[in-house]
Amino acid sequence: MCFFPSDWRVAVAELWQAARSASPGTVLAAVAAAAVVYKVASGLLTPPPPPPRRRQEVADEALPPAPEPVQVGEITADELRQYDGSDPEKPLLMAIKGQIYDVSQSRMFYGPGGPYALFAGKDASRALAKMSFEPQDLTGDVSGLGPFELSALQDWEYKFTSKYVKVGSIKGTGPVEEGNVSTTSEIQEEAAAVKLNGEKAP
Repeated sequence: MCFFPSDWRVAVAELWQAARSASPGTVLAAVAAAAVVYKVASGLLTPPPPPPRRRQEVADEALPPAPEPVQVGEITADELRQYDGSDPEKPLLMAIKGQIYDVSQSRMFYGPGGPYALFAGKDASRALAKMSFEPQDLTGDVSGLGPFELSALQDWEYKFTSKYVKVGSIKGTGPVEEGNVSTTSEIQEEAAAVKLNGEKAP
């Protein structure tokens, strides 16, 4: 027989009346049986809890879908600032070594409130090379950087070219003509020198 919660009090009263004339062993056995029946009935009436939602599903619902990358062509640093995520209708862009990438798919990191939001809408080459969040390092100027910093910047550039779509470039930041050393050549030479000397980054 299966007792529902409303019948439990009645069952206990009946058991109590019977217990007054029964032996202690019989009383304990009856109480234990009633408890087992109640637990089984409660389990049948209570629906199982839903499975926990994955963190990625929650994040996907909280963020709007990233827009398709739009080519902006060659623009100035001032024009790039309008793509810092403050306007949700515009793509989220940032640059490395003068090359602009659409990072809208990582809005949780580079968008407003994200841990790297200050990089958005800027050429963050120097800051990425130095792993710096200082305002004075939010620039594409990489002069004076050491070999380890230049190598780190090259790693960042590789990650961005592998993950994000290049949508343009900043005016006046192309490779220098022959006779001078371009930023890319300088990085490659410095990194090669470090490898030849057997040095490793800390």
